[in-house]
Amino acid sequence: METQGVYLTEDGRQRLLNQLEFLRTVKRAEVARYLHDAKEGGDVNDNAAYEEAKTEYARLEGKIYELEQMLATARTIQKVQSDEVTLGSVVRVRSSDGREACYTIVGAYEANPSAGRISNESPVGKALLGHKVGDLVMVSTPGGVKEYTVLAIE
Repeated sequence: METQGVYLTEDGRQRLLNQLEFLRTVKRAEVARYLHDAKEGGDVNDNAAYEEAKTEYARLEGKIYELEQMLATARTIQKVQSDEVTLGSVVRVRSSDGREACYTIVGAYEANPSAGRISNESPVGKALLGHKVGDLVMVSTPGGVKEYTVLAIE
């Protein structure tokens, strides 16, 4: 079962590439202009705007580096038809109180529980991995132990 490393769907990889391109072009130009204007504002030794601009520039470059590293090392989730829950699976489950939910198992970076996209590292995501239709899955969550029955896997 896959629970280590950065995993991205093809859509997630494209969103990350778009964000990186925006930071490299638009945002970097904005921060460079801000830095230039702050430097032009007078003595750089006692210039709060210049210090803030330098900090913002460092933060931006750090974010760009982080995204570049993530893209360089991320593994793309391959959508495969399987009778077991894997990364990329869409899983329909029923809880012990009769409520049904549908989850897509994604990497931590793309997780958005309110949209039904749960991480393979979350308690529920981790517990569902490797299970088949009909399996009863016990999940230890911060709110207590929950039971789910796997109804379907896409």
